[in-house]
Amino acid sequence: MTRNRAIVLARIGVVAGAVVLVEVLCRLGVINPLTLVAPSRMVFDLAGILASGDINRDIAYTATTIATALVLSVVLGIVLGVAVHALPRVRRALDPLLASYYSVPSFIFYPLFVAIFGLNTFPLIVLGMAFAVPAMMMSTMAGLDRIPRVLLKTARVHRLNRWETATRIVLPSATPYLFTGLKLAIAYAFIGVIAGEFIMASAGLGHSIAFAYEGFDNHTMYALMLFVLVVVTVMNMSLHAWEGRLMRRRIRA
Repeated sequence: MTRNRAIVLARIGVVAGAVVLVEVLCRLGVINPLTLVAPSRMVFDLAGILASGDINRDIAYTATTIATALVLSVVLGIVLGVAVHALPRVRRALDPLLASYYSVPSFIFYPLFVAIFGLNTFPLIVLGMAFAVPAMMMSTMAGLDRIPRVLLKTARVHRLNRWETATRIVLPSATPYLFTGLKLAIAYAFIGVIAGEFIMASAGLGHSIAFAYEGFDNHTMYALMLFVLVVVTVMNMSLHAWEGRLMRRRIRA
């Protein structure tokens, strides 16, 4: 058994063990059903909700908002990361702010976004970007910091132009950090958008979860929470697998 396969199996074992433990505690009544629903019941309820199509509109609303926020965050984060990395003085000024950025409760600006953009999807997109852009920006700068200088010198020796240097040296060297930034951006975009839907949105998965919570509908609430958790996990695992495949291909090359 390879080391990577052993790590994957260990992760699956830990998650499966935790799920089984919660299932047993719920079935034995140790955990009050008003507090937590058994995982098997969550799956059953989620299957029923998806089959009924009742949340298709909410899924489409949230998915569109998150996708928009994520694409804009990745593009803007990379552009800002490259720009700040090229300006050492600006970076020295921004480094302390970026280091403490996530200690600021960004949700307090949501009413301001609503006042500026109106009660629509734009405040949610901006809120998602407020969470995701700094992560992508910092990962981009970290990737650029770790490009071996000898490779850049080699590029100058071989008289590579900027495009060739970027595609053949900079991008391959920074790829692991860009993947890290992308995975963080996905998580933060989900957090920003869905949490924003909790507050004032009239649609979306966050709105549906909040509505179920206020109506003491634990079955719907936990089913939708499970759906969000599964979607984010699958997306990040897919990116992780893609990253590993690219790294193995790069090593073989």
